[in-house]
Amino acid sequence: MPLSEQENPNQEWFEQHTFKADKGQEPLRVDKFLMNFIHETTRNKIQQAADDGRIWVNGNPVKSNYKVKPDDEVKVVLDEPPRVIEIIAEDIPIHVVYEDDSVVVINKEAGMVVHPGHGNYKGTLVNALKFHFDNLPSMSAELERPGLVHRIDKDTSGLLVIAKTDQAMQSLTSQFKARTTDRLYDALVWGSLEEEIGTIEGHIGRHLKDRLQMAVFEDGSQGKPALTRYKVIEQFRYVTFVECKLETGRTHQIRAHFKHIGHPLFNDERYGGNAVLKGTTFTRYKQFVENCFKICPRQALHAKTLGFDHPVTGERMFFQAPLPNDMVELLEKWRHYTQYSREETQD
Repeated sequence: MPLSEQENPNQEWFEQHTFKADKGQEPLRVDKFLMNFIHETTRNKIQQAADDGRIWVNGNPVKSNYKVKPDDEVKVVLDEPPRVIEIIAEDIPIHVVYEDDSVVVINKEAGMVVHPGHGNYKGTLVNALKFHFDNLPSMSAELERPGLVHRIDKDTSGLLVIAKTDQAMQSLTSQFKARTTDRLYDALVWGSLEEEIGTIEGHIGRHLKDRLQMAVFEDGSQGKPALTRYKVIEQFRYVTFVECKLETGRTHQIRAHFKHIGHPLFNDERYGGNAVLKGTTFTRYKQFVENCFKICPRQALHAKTLGFDHPVTGERMFFQAPLPNDMVELLEKWRHYTQYSREETQD
């Protein structure tokens, strides 16, 4: 019997989800597979749904230990109502770099989530925008994200452009889609890069086991094309300060690309950069790195430059945000350590 026709006089079914496994999906228990997609529930609830016959794969009910395979269609009905996200205006300070009748450019602090989602239903940039600006347009009628054209990660600092009118929204959205915007990022990555100037290519898509991560697929079998250019600004023996230019704008692009080439961003917990990946085994060095993590308790990534054509005048506009204090202090600490180590070696 189809899920929609199941009768249960004692239980009200609220929400049905359907997911399609990727072509490269590795065998994974269906309960773990679903946890990667449905963050507003628990694994116990998903396992209970399987026990109740409410998880189907390719039209057949399965148990929790069923291994999802490539191209499987997974359906599940949960016994909880979907959470409706209401955007509440909140008086949260924001750093406005530029504003006119069409656009606002904001320098976002690290730690601020851009829009509401699982675990972050208030205190976001979108909540702040709704308070500070009236009648901002949304890219989608189904999803209220006033003024939002693009985003950067919660723990990434730097520049964002906000649309104040429908015309600005359409123009800016088209520019990002056509890749005619200019975006430069500063990052501190683990290790010494062999090339002073380099390019990282590889399709980026959801990780096949951890849906909170993005993965790089070199063969192009999955994901979307992604291209990151970089140049080395400063070497610190065990870490490197780089400038990155985004030719595409995929989710976690810089973080996933540098992880892929073996140089995760410094203190990037999600991509493994929050461990001592390069350097000595000396206790003093480990303590130094731990202190660096405390100084910059996030991935060391900053969106420093943003360029676009003004939606009304067509004028090319460029904005730059200085490196935030935590990254400035982090770099100074590595400079001092590198110089000190060099002097010790010479002595």
